[in-house]
Amino acid sequence: MARNIILKENTINCLLETSVEKFGACPALSMALEPPLTYNDLFRSVSAMAAMLKKQDVSKGDKIAILGENSPNWGIACLASMRIGAIVVPILPDFPESDIHHIINDSEAKILFTTQKQMEKVLGIQDHKLQTVITLDDFSAETDVLSIEPISQFIEKARSFFRQIPDRMGLKSTAVNEDDVASIIYTSGTSGHSKAVMLTHKNFITNVLTTSNHVLEIHPEWTFLSILPLSHTYEFTLGFLFPLLNGARIVYVGKTPTPSVLEKICKVEKPQVIPAVPLIMEKIYKKKVLAAFEKKFVLKLISKVPGVKIKIYRKIRDKLVEFFGGQLEIMAIGGAAINREAETFLKKSGFPYLIGYGLTESAPLLAGGPQGDETIAVGSTGKPIPGVEIKIVDPDPRTGIGEIHARGANIMKGYYKNPQATRETVDAEGWLHTGDLGHFDKFNNLYISGRSKNMILMANGENIYPEAIEDKINSCMHVAESLVIEDNGRLEAWVYLDYDLIDEETKSRSQQQKLEYIDELLLRLKDTINPQLSSFAQLTRFVEHKEPFQKTATSKIKRYLYQH
Repeated sequence: MARNIILKENTINCLLETSVEKFGACPALSMALEPPLTYNDLFRSVSAMAAMLKKQDVSKGDKIAILGENSPNWGIACLASMRIGAIVVPILPDFPESDIHHIINDSEAKILFTTQKQMEKVLGIQDHKLQTVITLDDFSAETDVLSIEPISQFIEKARSFFRQIPDRMGLKSTAVNEDDVASIIYTSGTSGHSKAVMLTHKNFITNVLTTSNHVLEIHPEWTFLSILPLSHTYEFTLGFLFPLLNGARIVYVGKTPTPSVLEKICKVEKPQVIPAVPLIMEKIYKKKVLAAFEKKFVLKLISKVPGVKIKIYRKIRDKLVEFFGGQLEIMAIGGAAINREAETFLKKSGFPYLIGYGLTESAPLLAGGPQGDETIAVGSTGKPIPGVEIKIVDPDPRTGIGEIHARGANIMKGYYKNPQATRETVDAEGWLHTGDLGHFDKFNNLYISGRSKNMILMANGENIYPEAIEDKINSCMHVAESLVIEDNGRLEAWVYLDYDLIDEETKSRSQQQKLEYIDELLLRLKDTINPQLSSFAQLTRFVEHKEPFQKTATSKIKRYLYQH
């Protein structure tokens, strides 16, 4: 596919203005099951709020933090801030209080947009530069520490003030350029070392334009369902800017996207696109697909007849598409590696999906699709996106696996207040050292083997990629998630089990018998997995981990918390 959407300027402001001109009366943003704001409504609110922020002495380059769950008001606050050249600092709602305080203080934010759910994490903040806290959900509170204002009150004052301004078409006196920083995003990576990534307007816009023109084609009447945090680049770029550029409608779930919640909302909203992380599809695969084969003996038996399994897969696919509202055109999966067995089902059944790969530092997409390319293989992330160069550095002569380096207009400006880390990550020629390991196949599909920091070097000199072993373990019905670690020269697997399934299978047994069942299950897992591994990658034991592993916003396990 190849389209030709062009913007006069590579700025988020220009994107919004262009979309309003083309799609003004079309629906833009809404909470699920609620009436939407049109593009015209959105622009009026953004312009009024931008004017009010400027009146409150927010200048170009000032920082505005947003800590809250996804909502139309989140998007309005973000776009209004960027409109006057302020820098948005999005904060993941799942961050602990200490991290939130650090981000607000380190960024020197002047304004904070937040919600009632997050307010408790903010009230104890010390030594801050906040002038005002505005609640996105209209929550009001009295405090001696912070000045708090509900957003409806703020917008009402903003509109009154805005009506008095001669130039209402967007505060043209504020010049925002493509190389200006649009956002500073504090990551919470798997290594535990948080960095503040500075992304420019051009970084975001080039990524969005490339995606729209070369990777995935969408239409103005389509609906995007937003279930991932807007404070992460994956959802912000591909689940917010991307649909806005194309005149689509964005619907926010407003609560934890459990299967029952998703089914209810999708039945009404009927989304065509859902950006998701692999964990969502992997859970659905196990519950809807594997469970059907495991529980029904006849189904399991006839599926071995040539051609029958594909027919069964396609029937299950049809039910899954119906579960998501019946009009799903694409499930965009990224943020972490998807389980190979689950993806094999998606591919063979014809389920509409697309895999992507990227980093916060690349705004985020580096590789993915393109849509309709039949040479994209299971296990790969597809092709490098146009405009992005990717090379494999110091590849292993046996496997071709080396570190992935990337270069393009979407690569970050650098790390905020950390020039040394910037120099270590982006070299003098502009190559981003991703820290990921991978290789290409003959069709130029990129495969990710894991993080270079996660690679385990055994005493015999063999390189072990724990993510590849975990992928096999996670395919097992009784495993929810797993972590492979090295302990005194030996490999072991920590597994968090599917306790709902285990409870169902052991409901007539005593507590002691349930514990014995789990011990037997761990031994069976070892006997199942080890024959699939090389002799040097054998697991010495499987250890039950009785609670979910702590994860990043895109559901990657924070490995540093569990290393010896």
